[in-house]
Amino acid sequence: MYQLSNIQVVRGGRPILSIDSLSIPTNELTVVLGHNGSGKSTLVNLLSGQMAPDSGSVALNKTPLASFKTKALAKQIAYLPQKLPASAGLTVEELVRLGRFPWRGALGRWNAEDKQIISDAMLRTGVTPFAKSLADDLSGGERQRAWVSMLLAQQSPILILDEPTSALDVHHQFQLMGLLSELNRTENVGIIVILHDLNLALRYATHIVALKQGQIAFEGSAEILLNEERLSALYQSPIKLIDHPTPADTVASQKVAVVCA
Repeated sequence: MYQLSNIQVVRGGRPILSIDSLSIPTNELTVVLGHNGSGKSTLVNLLSGQMAPDSGSVALNKTPLASFKTKALAKQIAYLPQKLPASAGLTVEELVRLGRFPWRGALGRWNAEDKQIISDAMLRTGVTPFAKSLADDLSGGERQRAWVSMLLAQQSPILILDEPTSALDVHHQFQLMGLLSELNRTENVGIIVILHDLNLALRYATHIVALKQGQIAFEGSAEILLNEERLSALYQSPIKLIDHPTPADTVASQKVAVVCA
């Protein structure tokens, strides 16, 4: 469980994130929603330890995040930023192999288990055919999936992803979210992901954190999304919920959101 208390992040004299109190479960698939500039990326940067708040505290299982050493934190949290880091000169397989460094280190002895984990991670994200290709030569969507594969190889119990579907086509968006949902359901991996697509959130989320102008608009189980007035206020657009055309597993995933502009 994440616990955030009295969080303030200020840039240029303007508060961009202000949270009095927030708990985020680490055994759910939590989707962070909100308009552009609402503080979503700032929030996940705090949760992943990429930055510290100007004031307040962030704790993971009652341990302050700031107290974790870099390698120890990487064993707990795998993070994929919105803007992918440079991977100059690395093949896809070499990129995915980086996910094992928190466990083996730069000079550690690699074994058959590492090789199998890397192979499985590439297979699950569909990048095995590109294993020997340079990561920077891939399309945007293929490169995105290669980085997700690296996160899987890291085998951290918490995955945090900032808009991982942004460079993917519709097929691969659902493939990726289906994979994250499967990891959460069958392997108890906690997922925290920023999405702009409300229908992906309805389909896959089990927990929601919604931000508006740097503050919590609402948060709770995914069923909290089943309120047209609440969604319309969040996105400042008239939103209607209609029945999903195919059967679904949860109450929230039985609905589709339509913007009635």
